[in-house]
Amino acid sequence: MSRYLAIDQGGHASRAIVFDASGQPEVSAEHPIATRRPTPDQVEHDPEEIIGSVRHALQALGRPPGTRINAAGLATQRSSIVCWDRVTGEALSPVISWQDRRAAETLIPLASEQADIHRRTGLMLTPHYGASKLRWCLDHLPAVARAGTEGRLAFGPLASFLLFRLLDEQPLVADPANAQRTQLWNLATRDWDDILLDRFGIPRACLPACVPTHHAFGSLRVVGRTVPLRICQGDQPAALFADGMPQPDCAYINIGTGAFAQRVFPEPLAHAGLLTSLVWQQGDERTYVLEGTVNGAGAALDWIAARHAIAEIASELPGWLSADTTPLLFLNGIGGLGAPYWVANFESSFLGAGTVAQQVVGVAESILFLLQVNIDELAGAGRSLARIVMTGGLSQLDGLCQRMADLSGLPVWRPDVPEATARGLACLVAGFPRSWSVADGESFAPRPNDGLHRRYSQWRQAMAEAAARANA
Repeated sequence: MSRYLAIDQGGHASRAIVFDASGQPEVSAEHPIATRRPTPDQVEHDPEEIIGSVRHALQALGRPPGTRINAAGLATQRSSIVCWDRVTGEALSPVISWQDRRAAETLIPLASEQADIHRRTGLMLTPHYGASKLRWCLDHLPAVARAGTEGRLAFGPLASFLLFRLLDEQPLVADPANAQRTQLWNLATRDWDDILLDRFGIPRACLPACVPTHHAFGSLRVVGRTVPLRICQGDQPAALFADGMPQPDCAYINIGTGAFAQRVFPEPLAHAGLLTSLVWQQGDERTYVLEGTVNGAGAALDWIAARHAIAEIASELPGWLSADTTPLLFLNGIGGLGAPYWVANFESSFLGAGTVAQQVVGVAESILFLLQVNIDELAGAGRSLARIVMTGGLSQLDGLCQRMADLSGLPVWRPDVPEATARGLACLVAGFPRSWSVADGESFAPRPNDGLHRRYSQWRQAMAEAAARANA
């Protein structure tokens, strides 16, 4: 019987899940990791703790008699970076999270280069991506600078560090999804861009080699056995494949700490306010997406929970969503305002005053409003959309899924896939088996909701004005 291992290294934990030949999770394990916030703009993790958490999760899988894992895949948060010693493997920096904005001011002189950077990379100029963080490490961490001078420095996506440390061969490579989020990778050449390397002051010799998504990455030790690792991918792109090959007439939303709205295209498509990403490459076969990002999804709910000392917001929110109350409008820039506005330092605010419940539901609706702005952009980039597919932790809230259907006017399908990233990753490892199609789930048909549409119209006007003031 074929088995496929998915390793999903996320911001809160490392998960290892073995899927059987029919795409069902058979055994799983996870190990938590801590998040450090030294300053309001700094978000980081201990790289050795992450390595240890992956190894603990793999060990906890055990070894059922007669079970053989055919192949494995790894998914990580794309914009997180780390520096290490290419000789000893020792980490020389923290893992600087995708949420981190410590180097935002260094990007100000590059503002006039925004259009060219977007054309080359498919990305907008923001401190969430890796280039400014890598430059910060060179400028502020003596161990990193010293290793660079001595020719021992390696740096780049977190995924590259994990591959180097976890695989027997210690490869120094980067897949397209993770390489792109450094903002140093050229979408057309699928390699590091010399002009961008020069602009950011990043030495090419320290970066991993660029390879496809499907690649012979190396050998992974899993409970005394050796398993080939064939796929390295970003967490959001992996979630796209949870139900097999994504369909061009669907918008795919994955909601976790951040939220992402994606639509696939066979060729890279430029869009002024959205990202263009390569989400799958095997040989000459490639799949691209247009992508909108919302930084303040689960992170925004964590923010409002901390503000009001709400211990269990996950248990409170379903009741508040179903209550007959008028939420406050919330201009949500938690973690920086993403697509299609792109304001790194945006001051979040409520419009008016209200109860705690009105504020919390207002924050929840702001996530949907930000997603809807991006759905509108995705719908205008090709044929009309037929439906929305929603996955991720927050998609388990029926009230959010129903509001998304009401707001968009599209049916929302929530497949019964609790671990969308892991299942999509395993589907890629297994080679897109037809038998893995998800039959179970729940559909939310659009309903009349005049109050929601009225709030969205008011919110959209207020957000556009606030973003214009912030960019002035």
